[in-house]
Amino acid sequence: MKNQSYVWHPNTQMLEWLKFPKIVRGNGMWLIDQDGNKFLDGVASMWCNVWGHSKKELVDVIIKQTKKLQHSSLFNFTNEPIEILAKKLTKLSPGMAQVFFSDNGSTAMEVSIKMALQYWNNLGLKNKTKITTLENGYHGDTFGAMSVGYVPEFFSKFRTKLFSTVQFPVPNSYHMPNNFTKNEFTDYCLEKIDKKLCEDESIAAFVMESGAQVAGGVNIYPVRFQKQVNEICRKYDVLFVLDEIATGFGRLGSMVEYKNQKCRPDIVSFGKMLTGGYLTLAATLMTKKISDSFLGRFSEMKHLFHGHTYTVFDEGKKHHIFFRTLGNIIMLVPPLAISKKEINLLIDGTLDTIKGITRLTK
Repeated sequence: MKNQSYVWHPNTQMLEWLKFPKIVRGNGMWLIDQDGNKFLDGVASMWCNVWGHSKKELVDVIIKQTKKLQHSSLFNFTNEPIEILAKKLTKLSPGMAQVFFSDNGSTAMEVSIKMALQYWNNLGLKNKTKITTLENGYHGDTFGAMSVGYVPEFFSKFRTKLFSTVQFPVPNSYHMPNNFTKNEFTDYCLEKIDKKLCEDESIAAFVMESGAQVAGGVNIYPVRFQKQVNEICRKYDVLFVLDEIATGFGRLGSMVEYKNQKCRPDIVSFGKMLTGGYLTLAATLMTKKISDSFLGRFSEMKHLFHGHTYTVFDEGKKHHIFFRTLGNIIMLVPPLAISKKEINLLIDGTLDTIKGITRLTK
């Protein structure tokens, strides 16, 4: 069979499908296709939906915000909704100081990994470069996330291109080794983690899903297992990084699952249910210890990602132009529908900005 759609569907052998039900609307917990067939949304549209489909309160507030401001970059700008959300997230999440926003769970975990590695680099401890994690964990489909959450059934074809990690066995009631009770195997797993972190000072971070491994088999951790891993990390000065993309915001019963697990991570990521499943958004939160390590003079290059000088931005503001630079290149990328008059204003403002910068640097 050959599907005639131009859409390549995720995790689907396209040869086996002649057609897919075409969903035309959602109503509460139900999805309705073009023939009127109703499907109870038993996967919350891939674990994202919280309040059901077409929830009036959510739709109305999205329309209201869209009429005012649809999107504004956080490169040197901010806006009221993002400030309100960041404050609420830090208040909800014990120990967290700031929020880095992205658009999906995999990206949020990539940010977490980069933060954890660069934290030690910023402190001058450049030997701390290893990432440790649990077997059968899942953290997303991008390359960094695949490396940390390596599930062989999903990612074995890319194994040679992934960076290496140290993986530890994880207690699993459904797949217990012979001659072990659940408690005995839990202790065995914790002892292996403790021994490795004690012996290897190059370990930068321990990354795990919070509360349960979801895509890796719906494995709920034993009571206190996550807390004990947290304590081991504290003992050996290893960053504790949690993934609550699929387990936070109510999915396991808690708004913030690490509170329920009595943990204090250094970095944690949220997504999926964060917007009730209505928009793509993810957030990576970190403690003050982490965020402070990224502070310094621009020349120290301690900031996250490769940033650019603020001088051009400030000079551009004087001429009502928003700039970001590529090194010493000013790149103009306005909306495609910009008018000729506005193009002329942009070019004139750019020239005036360059002249201003030239005067400043003489």
